[in-house]
Amino acid sequence: MGKYFDELEKDYRIKEGLKACMNCGVCTAVCPAAEFYKYNPKNIVNVVARKDDAEIEELLKSDTIWYCGECMSCVTRCPRGNAPGLVVMALRKLSMKTGLYLNSEKGRQQYVLVKDLCTNILEHGYCIYPRNFDYAHHPEFGTVGEWTNNNLDEIHRRLGSNLDGDGPGGLRKIPQESLDQLKKIFDVTGATELMDKIFADAADEAEKRGLSQDEYFEEVYHADNGHHLNQ
Repeated sequence: MGKYFDELEKDYRIKEGLKACMNCGVCTAVCPAAEFYKYNPKNIVNVVARKDDAEIEELLKSDTIWYCGECMSCVTRCPRGNAPGLVVMALRKLSMKTGLYLNSEKGRQQYVLVKDLCTNILEHGYCIYPRNFDYAHHPEFGTVGEWTNNNLDEIHRRLGSNLDGDGPGGLRKIPQESLDQLKKIFDVTGATELMDKIFADAADEAEKRGLSQDEYFEEVYHADNGHHLNQ
């Protein structure tokens, strides 16, 4: 065993998710991500089970661990009770903690998720907050998306969603007390510390490239090396 496996072994998700793989491949057969991406959950479990630090380091540096959608279909089908999805989660956390995620395109894109998704949760209480979901970053939304952005308040008024309003209703304004409790959960679980690290890493990477934070965000957001799909 080496330093990477020793660190992984401290994660409860490895204790819960890695038991006794018999290489049946059911997890890969049922995996939606494996259908589209160059991704094989069985192989990931095998690498971790071998406890080979060199192999684990390659996983931590790779795009591979970021293809999983965390749907946990693998857990429901494994005859030995393994949970490849949990193993992937543990690998992702270690990749971010060690900074090895910066070696992969999909790893660097975690900055986008942290900056957008986690910030939305902490500031608004929602993973996706309509006022921050802009057409400029989602051209696949088409002209309907552009029209939605330009008429957001009227659309939500007609739908009765209570956007940013007091009281009950979808997309209502979340009380500050509840947002403070969410922040405490992030603090206690280590999520805040990990977010701070990713923001610091992004600032360092932007400086190395001679980019502003906004320019680095755009570069990471739109990056696509074209080698991710299982074709």
